[in-house]
Amino acid sequence: MAPAALLTPALAAGAPRVVSLDYGLASTLLGLAVTPVGISELSGWRDWVVEPAMPPKVAELGISTEPNLEILSALAPDLILVTPWLDAQIPRLTQFAPVLRLETFIWTGRPILDACIAATQTLAARIGREAEARHLLADMEALFADCRARLARHAGRAVVLAHFWDARHVRISADPSLFNDVLLRIGLRNAWTEPTGNWGFQTLPVEALSRVTDPGAMLLVFDPLPPGTFETLDRSPLWRALPLAQPERIRRMPPVLLLGMVNEAMRFARLVTEAVEADA
Repeated sequence: MAPAALLTPALAAGAPRVVSLDYGLASTLLGLAVTPVGISELSGWRDWVVEPAMPPKVAELGISTEPNLEILSALAPDLILVTPWLDAQIPRLTQFAPVLRLETFIWTGRPILDACIAATQTLAARIGREAEARHLLADMEALFADCRARLARHAGRAVVLAHFWDARHVRISADPSLFNDVLLRIGLRNAWTEPTGNWGFQTLPVEALSRVTDPGAMLLVFDPLPPGTFETLDRSPLWRALPLAQPERIRRMPPVLLLGMVNEAMRFARLVTEAVEADA
């Protein structure tokens, strides 16, 4: 349990009023059995996060870099959650409630999955939800073990993890990233071996996919896609000539939050396992 001095009376009593300006942290709150009173960009939750579903009556705060301060004040939160991406906002936010800054998706020298686990434990301690955190993390480990067992006969199968920016550019996730860490945990391999930088992905021209030479690699394309992406690609001789772009090697995937945390790691593991099993 976090020291009482760190908790407001509401938090200590088990009824935290928490605002999150990050999807991954909001998802983690739900995993800890806490519904945020407000989040940024609520309108995009069903497109980018999907699950866990956001309960009704959560307030929309607008974009994370310019949250609606009038709504924030009316919510009277006990705690506001941010990531380093929002450092510039912290001085303003501290006028309304204590701010907890948690590093997750930015590479700091430790695996991203480990950083997400540590951030989950820190958040849980701050709001008195340590038991829920242990349960959430145990569920994650059990899911990884199940996925690895299901994929045993596909061990080492290579995949490419792609989010299309538009019909000419693709965002490829590799090492270091949450998705790459999960691939390793479930016994698969990332076919993209080039370094990605501190954010865990590269945005490249579509033709860069020609640099994937593994003949057995699958291209996993995650929704949401910009409108007309595949229709435009299918008219491109360059795209049709790419070995990785052959229809039998492509699987269109439901959305998984790219810069997520533990819930997103589990959703990703489950969906990728199902895709590889279906390709057998």
